[in-house]
Amino acid sequence: MLATAAAAQAQPYPTRPMTIVVPFAAGSGTDQLARSLAQALGAQYKVPVIVDNRAGASGFLAAQYVAKAVPDGYTVLMTTNTTHAANEHLFKKLPYDPVKDFTPVALLSKGHMLLLVNADSAIKSVADLIAAAKKSPGKLNFGSGSSSSRVASESLKQMAGIDVVNVPYKSNPMAITDLLGGQVDFMFADTPTALPQVKSGKLRALAVSGNQRLAAVPALPTVEEAGVKGYDMSYWTAVYLPPGAPAAITGKLNEMVIDAASAPTFVAYRASTSGEVVTSTPEGLAAFQAAESRKWGQVIRAAGIQPE
Repeated sequence: MLATAAAAQAQPYPTRPMTIVVPFAAGSGTDQLARSLAQALGAQYKVPVIVDNRAGASGFLAAQYVAKAVPDGYTVLMTTNTTHAANEHLFKKLPYDPVKDFTPVALLSKGHMLLLVNADSAIKSVADLIAAAKKSPGKLNFGSGSSSSRVASESLKQMAGIDVVNVPYKSNPMAITDLLGGQVDFMFADTPTALPQVKSGKLRALAVSGNQRLAAVPALPTVEEAGVKGYDMSYWTAVYLPPGAPAAITGKLNEMVIDAASAPTFVAYRASTSGEVVTSTPEGLAAFQAAESRKWGQVIRAAGIQPE
């Protein structure tokens, strides 16, 4: 691998198709962001950029695949705090090392989630949800298709003092399908995945997970505004290469990602979902990831989640 990477370093980059590996299913927020980035990179650097969805196992499949790939800059992981900050606190043992098995490239964005119920649900507010859960302990359930989604609900459970049951899914779009079908009672989902269903009238949004309202749904209160004091949950996305990627390729890809993040199509997509474009140097991402790992560890312990 290192010999191949060294040979690649001596050539112009990029000169052939690139693959962005995503740990979640098509239609998820990370997938939509990856496709927007792929479009911008392809247009700007005149190479095909393919999105490869390797969903399942809490992001393990995608992370392991990239960790073992040739570090030549053509296999890229676009992931979230799920694989690189939360999983190490949710599982007793990981099949990958979120630090040693990757080369940080760039932080890309931050976003928030929406608390959702079926449009036909009798629950019309956060207060209604808490009241219903307290009236029937252990009866309500919530879907979760990522660590962010799960921890958001687990934190609500802990902070509101309610007893609700987690139903795990491979990705948020799959959980939303069952929310639409009435198999689960509520869930938190990333805004890009949730907004189309809310705007279509199929789902009802009760609140925003972060500490401020979103431009896309300005009338929607935050969970804290809705009565759960101190509640604040967000997620982030970032780009990584396999371990041992040459500094020249890492630096070039960092430059490419930051350039693409300022492309009009990418900016417009993020604006439509009230996402925040936040970029960094490779070193900045490494420091940010370390701080986020500590933060997510604290949040997960506070939510009372025991490692599996």
